[in-house]
Amino acid sequence: MSGKYEFFQVIQQYLKEAARAVELDPTVEHLLSQPKNEVIVNFPVKMDNGEVKLFKGYRIQHNNILGPFKGGIRYHESVTLDDVKALAAMMTWKCSLMKLPFGGGKGGIKFNPREHSALELQKVTRRFTHALGGNIGPDYDIPAPDVGTNSQTMAWMMDTYMNTVAHVNKQSSRGVVTGKPVASGGTLGREKATGQGVVHCITEWAKDNRFNLEGCTYTVQGFGNVGANAAMILSKFGASLIAVGDHTGYLYNPEGFNEHKLTEWVREHKGIAGYPAGKPITRDEFFSVKNDIFIPAALENQITEVEAAMMHTRVVVEGANGPCSPEGERALLDKGVVIIPDVLANAGGVTVSYYEWVQNKRSESWDLEEVDARLDKQIKAVYQEVQHLARQKNIDLRTAAYGLALKRIETVYHERDIFP
Repeated sequence: MSGKYEFFQVIQQYLKEAARAVELDPTVEHLLSQPKNEVIVNFPVKMDNGEVKLFKGYRIQHNNILGPFKGGIRYHESVTLDDVKALAAMMTWKCSLMKLPFGGGKGGIKFNPREHSALELQKVTRRFTHALGGNIGPDYDIPAPDVGTNSQTMAWMMDTYMNTVAHVNKQSSRGVVTGKPVASGGTLGREKATGQGVVHCITEWAKDNRFNLEGCTYTVQGFGNVGANAAMILSKFGASLIAVGDHTGYLYNPEGFNEHKLTEWVREHKGIAGYPAGKPITRDEFFSVKNDIFIPAALENQITEVEAAMMHTRVVVEGANGPCSPEGERALLDKGVVIIPDVLANAGGVTVSYYEWVQNKRSESWDLEEVDARLDKQIKAVYQEVQHLARQKNIDLRTAAYGLALKRIETVYHERDIFP
């Protein structure tokens, strides 16, 4: 693609390709081509220095034929309406693929959270939640953490929402968000869930290809929640992290990083820069590092045809949403690289979010073993379904994953028909 990267148009093209591959009803494809609702709010927040700033927030509700809208809230300076529309559509496919009773949604605020104090972040979050008002709710639209947000953000959102509903409904509103701290109604296993799902896909790929993870090498772009947790879980299989990157730079260590020590460093220093056990390298050098497994866990559009030409890897496992541009993906596929797509690879997060929502609904608390066992069974079963369809129709894994998701949605539309 030349010029500005239009994420939503990329997702639209994936929809068209998958619809053709699985012979989707054209009416269903048409219905899924645009979001159901687009909510844009502008709200004021008083900064620590007394200055009042105006923030722009989005909440896109793509489709709810399968259940309440579901999707993260992103705090990042690059957030645009186009991006949030694309991410909301991807949540629709992801929830359908994983057989969750949710539809797709996504939200965000265009600002850099690293430039603000904890108090300012709390004020921004609470004002955004208040501005959204009845556009979210435990049976209507359920936000979760995303880039730039975390369990603390969700606790503030939940508390704000609970204090705006009637007192008799307050406690039943705990499920308005997922990804909360455990003490405030969250679930064990949620923080590592997306990274855990990435690793489940890797172990299934390794099993199918008779590939031994012991002693293999891998690299991670983006060492936040997803990248760090995937790395720490993957280290248990004897894999060696030899290159890593985030918004502060890129590091290389041919002997392998200690994932736990690196995670501690990032927690304290807010990035990998300065970590003593790695050699600083350029972005191009990072993509040129030869490895067995590449995990992009940062933002979208990171692997274009330029990066793809540099890469020497066997499999790309998309921990982030949309990390490969269409041109980058084609270049990798032409080189024989397997791409496990985002709608499958990073679906562990929303799957465990569903488990949290169910626990809130039932006033239950599951132990970690139950959460892990459920996720293990669910994501591995779906992985094998995607592989089967890809082989059956001779299509790539992304098209197969989209195709499965779309056919499940098509079935519901045919059963319910269009009102009136």
